Amino acid sequence: MARVILCVLDSVGIGGAPDADAYGDGHGHNDVGSNTVGHIAEHYDLKVPNLDALGLGAAVKLSTGHVPRGMSETARGGVWGVGREISKGKDTPSGHWEIAGVPVPFEWGYFPQTIPTFPPELVATLIERAKLPGILGNKHASGVPVIQEFGEEHIRTGKPICYTSIDSVFQIAAHEEHFGLQRLYDVCEIAFELTSKLMIGRVIARPFTGETGETFKRTGNRRDFAISPPEATLLDRVKAAGRHVFAIGKISDIYAASGVTHKIKASGNMVLFDRTLEAMEMAGDGDLVMTNFVDFDQEYGHRRDIPGYAQALEAFDARLPELIAKMRDDDLLILTADHGNDPSWVGTEHTREQVPILCFSPRLPQGSAGLRSTFADIGESAAHWLGLAPGPHGRSFL
Repeated sequence: MARVILCVLDSVGIGGAPDADAYGDGHGHNDVGSNTVGHIAEHYDLKVPNLDALGLGAAVKLSTGHVPRGMSETARGGVWGVGREISKGKDTPSGHWEIAGVPVPFEWGYFPQTIPTFPPELVATLIERAKLPGILGNKHASGVPVIQEFGEEHIRTGKPICYTSIDSVFQIAAHEEHFGLQRLYDVCEIAFELTSKLMIGRVIARPFTGETGETFKRTGNRRDFAISPPEATLLDRVKAAGRHVFAIGKISDIYAASGVTHKIKASGNMVLFDRTLEAMEMAGDGDLVMTNFVDFDQEYGHRRDIPGYAQALEAFDARLPELIAKMRDDDLLILTADHGNDPSWVGTEHTREQVPILCFSPRLPQGSAGLRSTFADIGESAAHWLGLAPGPHGRSFL
């Protein structure tokens, strides 16, 4: 029986969505013209021959009208297409849920771009229930700079660093040793209970180590506390059919563990790639292996690091032949993304973009899936390949 390996290249967008003018950084700049892959290729001699052979260049051409520098407008294997999101927002849960067949049917809650940012009653309740001496930050910020700004004071005072972004998130950074990793998780669990009433999509624990601003470093022990999807996702449907779902990286957190049978934590794209290969060894007939490759977004997109992003894409591309070599004859590989994060863009936030859909199987004839009107078509195509009944959203292109 067939298997599906679904890899989400976090933030690897391929051009502004039709509604990009409605999304921006909150300071008057919208996302029209954003193009994560295209702009990286403009600024860096990007070499991703394996992704290009599967249709990355062709997908960018369909999305934007232009072929990225160094790529081809002709795919040389598999089925390729462009995904367009219908969910509100441009963050991780929206994209992932829709990829798994469940578009987000509601508006997320967001915090205002004021200082202080969080409602006083929310802060007071969190401090009381978590027995905190107070909080630091309380503003919109990017993860590494906010730790550098408040990290030493956090160590001295024991106050966690609380911040947000233009996405629907409440993030808490704390030192793994001075504050304690489990204590950070406990505080985040309380914060999640409080913020879920405001329809905030995620509370993210951001642990770090080091003793000074120059030596602070975020660790791989990040944990996301997320609102559960409102309907059965592809993961739930696979599990309900008696199959196994291998959730690698932050996949389990994104779906609030719903539908997950094997949770595999890992940090760093190359380690995530290793875990994906290992899961393929364990996966049986009809199983789903799903991985989020977070470094593209977390390490390079938000930091506006074009060379770093480009090199991460090249490193992933170089290992694709390993994955393809491990595929069974009836396996299906799907490579896609959940949103954009153009490292050449203003601000440090995600960008509202269309995403590539690159599919490969030894049994799959070459062709184009065209422009898909919803990410849910990805989940429905995976479900069709696995022999599952169609879901209520999207339709298979296979």
